[in-house]
Amino acid sequence: MQTNLFNIVLLSFILTIGYNNLYSQDLPKKTTTIAPKKQSDKSLQTAIKTNLETTKPIDSIKKVDTLKVKKAFLEGKVKYKAVEYAKIDQKKKHITLYDQAELYYQDVELKSGIIVLDYEKNEVYAGRIKDSTGKYTQYPSFKQGSNVVEPDSIRFNFKTKKALIWNSRSDQGEFKVKASVTKKENDSVYFLKGARFTTSTNVDKPEYYFQTNKVKFIPGKKIITGLTNMVIADVPTPIALPFAYFPMTKETSVSGIILPSYNDSNTRGFALQNGGYYFALSDNYDLTAIADYYTNGSYGMRFESSYAKRYQFRGNVNFRYENLISSERGYPDYSNQKIYNLQWSHSRDSKANPNSSFSASVNLGSSKYFNQSINQANIGSTLNNTLSSSISYSKTFNSVPQVRMSLTATHSQNTQTEAIDMTLPTLQLSVDRIYPFAKENESKKGFIKNINFQYNLNGRNSITTTDSLFFKPQMFNDAKIGAQHSIPLSTNFKIFKYFSASTSANYEEVWTAKTLNRSYDTDKSVVVDKIQNGFDAFRTYSFSSSLGTTIYGTFNFGEDKKIKSIRHVMRPSLSYSYTPSFEKYYDTYATDATGTMTKQYSRFENGIYGAPGMTNSSNLGISISNTFEAKVTDRDSTKTEPKKIMLLNNFNLSTSYNLNADGKTNLAWSPVRVSGGTQLFKEKMNVNFGATLDPYAIDNSGNRINTYNIDNNGSLFRMTSANMTLNYAISSKDGKEKDKSKDSQTTRNGGREDDLFGTANDFGNNRKSLFDGSEEEGDDVISEFFHSKLPWDMTFAYSLTYGNNNRENKIIANSVMISANTDLTPKWKVGASTGYDFVQNGVTYTQLRFERDLLSWRMSVNWTPFGDNSNWNFFIGIKSGVLSDIKWDKNSSIRR
Repeated sequence: MQTNLFNIVLLSFILTIGYNNLYSQDLPKKTTTIAPKKQSDKSLQTAIKTNLETTKPIDSIKKVDTLKVKKAFLEGKVKYKAVEYAKIDQKKKHITLYDQAELYYQDVELKSGIIVLDYEKNEVYAGRIKDSTGKYTQYPSFKQGSNVVEPDSIRFNFKTKKALIWNSRSDQGEFKVKASVTKKENDSVYFLKGARFTTSTNVDKPEYYFQTNKVKFIPGKKIITGLTNMVIADVPTPIALPFAYFPMTKETSVSGIILPSYNDSNTRGFALQNGGYYFALSDNYDLTAIADYYTNGSYGMRFESSYAKRYQFRGNVNFRYENLISSERGYPDYSNQKIYNLQWSHSRDSKANPNSSFSASVNLGSSKYFNQSINQANIGSTLNNTLSSSISYSKTFNSVPQVRMSLTATHSQNTQTEAIDMTLPTLQLSVDRIYPFAKENESKKGFIKNINFQYNLNGRNSITTTDSLFFKPQMFNDAKIGAQHSIPLSTNFKIFKYFSASTSANYEEVWTAKTLNRSYDTDKSVVVDKIQNGFDAFRTYSFSSSLGTTIYGTFNFGEDKKIKSIRHVMRPSLSYSYTPSFEKYYDTYATDATGTMTKQYSRFENGIYGAPGMTNSSNLGISISNTFEAKVTDRDSTKTEPKKIMLLNNFNLSTSYNLNADGKTNLAWSPVRVSGGTQLFKEKMNVNFGATLDPYAIDNSGNRINTYNIDNNGSLFRMTSANMTLNYAISSKDGKEKDKSKDSQTTRNGGREDDLFGTANDFGNNRKSLFDGSEEEGDDVISEFFHSKLPWDMTFAYSLTYGNNNRENKIIANSVMISANTDLTPKWKVGASTGYDFVQNGVTYTQLRFERDLLSWRMSVNWTPFGDNSNWNFFIGIKSGVLSDIKWDKNSSIRR
């Protein structure tokens, strides 16, 4: 009886709404009506079909019905469920779902505390419900396509697609939007009343928002508002706009204007800085054009572009140009300088082509750029004396034997002397080793079978110029072009099982396009060097051999001792090299008008690979490398094995003896070089030291003489120089070193990887944090202030240099540098970089960094309090990129 009654009610409901596919999943757990027995979908459809067939009249005459059948308002299946109950009211034509109600129809997903479906009006209503304490819970969640709205209540018409939404909350890209009333006109247009939108994570209690009463919202495209007022901490601000337009897109970046910031300078006047346009050219590359302008006529331009192709390559290009005017025309201190800087970084994915690679790291431009730039405070780059660049391409040819080729263009620029050395380009080609006396798969042991040779080619176009002649015709006129061919023949073998021996012979041939002709000009009474263009070459050969072994020694102190044993590994090596004299490549020239005084010279002297040696060279080299390691009792009593500790990673001694020394111009022994290094405090501190010990004495002029220092009332060795460096970097995070980014702007400019000289401060990109982001995140809970962790990191460096080359016997350099960063609270970050020079008795470069996380905002202060580069910079702005122009930044002019 219950089953038949349920079928009749269900059939009547289906005929009423005109839709035969309406069905329900997950029958309600509870209901206020009579609960029928659960039937399968198949039996239910069979019963419906049977009832329809028995009620259908039989007509033997076929007629054409001119009346159009009313189309069902539901064009898809409806699925619904609820925890408490699901009721069908035939009189009101309602379906009511209560407690964790869910309804699914086409691309509409609706979840709420209560859902009422009016199948006569084609509408659905959803709202909250109260819990046992009277608090509203189970707020509606309305999803259509990719748009999600979380209101207090909603009313939606399936037929017209229109909706009324109260207190809606939705995420639109980086925006979070809340409105008291929202009217959904169709799938693409919404009208909002009493709306606020923000980038804060909490849309109900944001730290800031934009308040407006009229909004037209087109999802994924734009927001158009009426009078809009900015509210901070629930306090309206005087910042208001009569209307506002916010573009919205699902793309990662869109083109747009970059608003400039106002600034002023005592020497250049008022300025608009960092204004320009961002071009989102494609998904693979973009372009940012930024400019500065000062009222005295100074201006600057910057073009930045990043590009990438997945599994192929990635890189960025940065070009900066500044025209700097100081004072006014006609005044004695007037100056007009044009400076520029070009940076290019490119890397290729190794998966793109395993047999070839291309990379670029370029940093070139005016030597004084980082000293004079009006838009950067990058002290690390200012103190760096060298700008360097390298562009290289390499390819491996899988032939037999294998051939490797590389093309490299390099650039090295001294920012103090403004001298520039470039190779455009260097060609290197090498053929893999060939073993003529061993078969392909045969073991290459023994003197004969291990004999091998290879071919190497090195070709260079070398240019030496200055900053003022860079890329001018004279720069290329002075270029040196040449090629060096070498064929090394070598073998290695064992002697008496414990000694490793090697011997080699090397043949070299040098080609050059320019040679030197030196002669005495009787008219001018001077020696004249004349460059002659034309091919010329010289050929040299040399021999070398070496013998080495490894000696192990262990000093045992006993198993019951804290230090159980010390292991010493010593690797002595003895080498010999011989290069004959190549006097045939030398000529003579007169040094006076009479021609009686002559000197020798080589026409290859100024060549790119130099000139061959004029005298025999026969040198014996001696070197000893040592490592010391200890076994100690582990502090962890549960471990049975002793702990290994490295005492000295390396301790090296090296010198050489000239067998052809004449005791006058050439002394037999070269100074002994001592160097070593170790790691302390769980390998956190790197210690390196070195010294140069000279066995010979010097005369009053500081020249070495053929008299041992011990025979000149001195010690066995005379220490001419010594140095020691300490580097210590620690962090509170897992006891590991702070990870420095090697792709930061500081390193791209040529500065240090650490922040001992501070961090780069680019006034055009103040939204980037002053810190590296490695600090731990914490909850800003006041009650847990004293219990919260304080992440920190510290970098320490100490350098000491001693000089006694000419009996000066003094400390040349003695300085310490410290950099530290910490979180005073989970939202406050502070950092400092400073140091002290004990020789000059003064504080070195000092930088103070402060940063406050204001949730959706960020505030930072970067201050260099004193020195030639003293300056300060203040910034406060919204973190979100879509509102990056809402900011206020101010910086002082750098005193230069």
